[in-house]
Amino acid sequence: MGPSKRHRDILRLLEQDGTVAIAELARKLNVSLETVRRDIRPLAGNGSVVKMHGAVSLPSIVGEAPFEKRMRENSEAKKAIAAAVARTIRDGDSIMMDTGTTTSFLARELLGHRRLTVVTNSSDVARTLATVNDNRVYMAGGELRSDNGAAFGTTAIDFVGRFTVTHAVISTGAVNADGMMDYDLEEAEFARMVLTRGQRALVVTDHSKFGRQGLVKVAGFDAVTELATDKAPPSDIAEALRTAGAELLLA
Repeated sequence: MGPSKRHRDILRLLEQDGTVAIAELARKLNVSLETVRRDIRPLAGNGSVVKMHGAVSLPSIVGEAPFEKRMRENSEAKKAIAAAVARTIRDGDSIMMDTGTTTSFLARELLGHRRLTVVTNSSDVARTLATVNDNRVYMAGGELRSDNGAAFGTTAIDFVGRFTVTHAVISTGAVNADGMMDYDLEEAEFARMVLTRGQRALVVTDHSKFGRQGLVKVAGFDAVTELATDKAPPSDIAEALRTAGAELLLA
C-alpha cells in the first residue's frame, strides 16, 4: 500500500471514528507506528488533520462536534460500554447522569430495567427513561442548549446537589493521566457535582478520549470509583487509576 492510498485510508478512518490514536491507526492499517507518523506529517502540514498527544483528528472535530455527530462516532464502542455498565445496575436503583453520547447510550440500555430513579440534566436521557417501567425521572432546570438539549448553570447544579444516588455517571471529552477533562466550563462544573452525589462515581468513555487534552479539568481519578471503557487505557492513565484506587471496567 503506497503513501497516497494510506493517506486516503487515514482520512476515511478519521471521518468514520473521529479522533483516533496513532497506535490504533497503525493496527488498522497494518503498518508500523513510524510509518503512520511519517504518513501523518504531510497531512498535518497541509491542514488535513490535527495532531494531538498520541492521536490525530480532523480539524472539524477538534473540540467537540455537534451531539448528533458524536452519537455516530465510535457508536459500537459506546454501546458496548453502556451494555456493560447497565449490567451492574439493578431494578429499583437510583442513577444520576450528565449529558453525553455514552450516557445517552446507557439510558437506552436501561430500558429493560424497572423502577429506576433517574436524575439528569439531559433531555435525551430524561425522554428515553421517563414514563416507562415505573421509573421516576427528575430533570434539572435551566435553559436547554440547542446542540445537546441539556440544562447547565447554577440552577442545574443546585438541583442535582439535593440528591444522593446509588450510581453517579458522567461521560467526558478527554482523559489523560491527570484525570477527566472537558471542553466547556459549565459542562465540567456540572459533571464535577454529579461525581460527588453517588455512592458509586463512574466515568464512561470510549478509548478515543484517551490522551486528549481538554480545556477544563473535571476531576482527578481520586474523585471516581470506576472508569468504564472499551479498551485498556495507556500505561500512564492505567497507573494513575491504580494509584487513585479507582477500578477499571472493560466492556
